[in-house]
Amino acid sequence: MTLVLLLLVLLAVGAVAAVATGRIGGGMAPATSTRPFRGLPEGPVRAADVDAVRFSLGLRGYRMDEVDAVLDRLREEIRERDEELAAWRSAED
Repeated sequence: MTLVLLLLVLLAVGAVAAVATGRIGGGMAPATSTRPFRGLPEGPVRAADVDAVRFSLGLRGYRMDEVDAVLDRLREEIRERDEELAAWRSAED
């Protein structure tokens, strides 16, 4: 009886070690959230739109793909506004 229990414990430890090292597939599914992602709305971005952005939480913080998408959008909006402002300033001169 003791030998059977010892073999079962060794088998369980080996299985956990194999999963932890990636030798056995499966693993955990990608992190999900119960809270919906609220990104930037379509059209020009206003300060209130940035205040309303909410990111889903992942295992180690915010989901990087959502944060990257918002930052990309903000970068493009700021670039367009900078170009428009520079054009207006050069037209005044």
